[in-house]
Amino acid sequence: MPRYGPMFGPDVTFLGVDRCTLDEPDTYRDADVVIVGAPFDGGVCHRPGTRFGPSAIRSTDYGAHDGSRPSLALRVDGLRDLRVVDAGDVEMFAGDIEGSIAAIEEAVATIAACGAVPIVLGGDHTIALPDITGVARHHGFGRVSVIHFDAHADTGDIEFGHLHGHGQPMRRLIESGAARGDRFLQMGLRGYWPGPETLDWMADQKMRSYEMSEIVSRGLDACLEEAMALALDDCDAVFLSVDVDVVDPGMAPGTGTPEPGGLTSRQLLDAVRRLCLELPIAGVDVVEVSPPYDHADITAYLGNRIVLEALSGMAARRRGDVWNPARPLLDGRGTRPGAPRAG
Repeated sequence: MPRYGPMFGPDVTFLGVDRCTLDEPDTYRDADVVIVGAPFDGGVCHRPGTRFGPSAIRSTDYGAHDGSRPSLALRVDGLRDLRVVDAGDVEMFAGDIEGSIAAIEEAVATIAACGAVPIVLGGDHTIALPDITGVARHHGFGRVSVIHFDAHADTGDIEFGHLHGHGQPMRRLIESGAARGDRFLQMGLRGYWPGPETLDWMADQKMRSYEMSEIVSRGLDACLEEAMALALDDCDAVFLSVDVDVVDPGMAPGTGTPEPGGLTSRQLLDAVRRLCLELPIAGVDVVEVSPPYDHADITAYLGNRIVLEALSGMAARRRGDVWNPARPLLDGRGTRPGAPRAG
């Protein structure tokens, strides 16, 4: 079960939110969001280090860890307008990939079953398989669409002699039926992998993948609008899986498989905010933050802010807001448009 301690990172919660213990349901029974860490990098094919991602994402911030982070853009405080608790890290060991997958799936399924949204801090992208499967166990196999931000499709079959790893979770999810290929939307793909055989398999599953050239040509907003419409068609909820390598490595150097030419950090944060405001989010994971390759905590800060944008978007959705990226913070007339009304 999840725990804190020197093996799993510093004894802190995400920005000071309350702790919970997954084997004590009373500690998270009324939670809206439960954060859990998956310190695993046993599925990487290149640079390791993502096992340290959860602690970096939790602790990287320049403000007080007081359980409050008001969003300037959305006029909400995701840590206070929602009840957010932190369950610590699941015990995961690089030498036991099957056991680690089972452990995080059980933790995520426990969180989803209580009605909360799990936000999983990775860890390499291997954990998307148990994360999405755990949510699907509650909402129903095939009833949760997936919006997946990544430089890579992660739809390989057997890589380095193994069925499991950070290049294969999306194929395993579709093969198991936990997720549907025709409701699997991938944003930001680029580079030189996978090859034609894997792309043919993806086409057979009716996956929709937005390569960076298409995003540049059509605009990210247009691609997001199309993806959101598909995600909501004949599905009840959406899982958002964010690999930080979707961002150009100039803005996110601390990751295991960097690929030049990606989104900006601003584009990703806006996209996460919008998706969590407009869609019924059932789960989120933020993966592939690798502190040993980071500079000045750039990528850890990005991971932290991805979580905050998701929380702020969910809080604004609960309040009934609509997407309005052009709303001014201060209008020059002594008023704050969109500020909560007194009384």
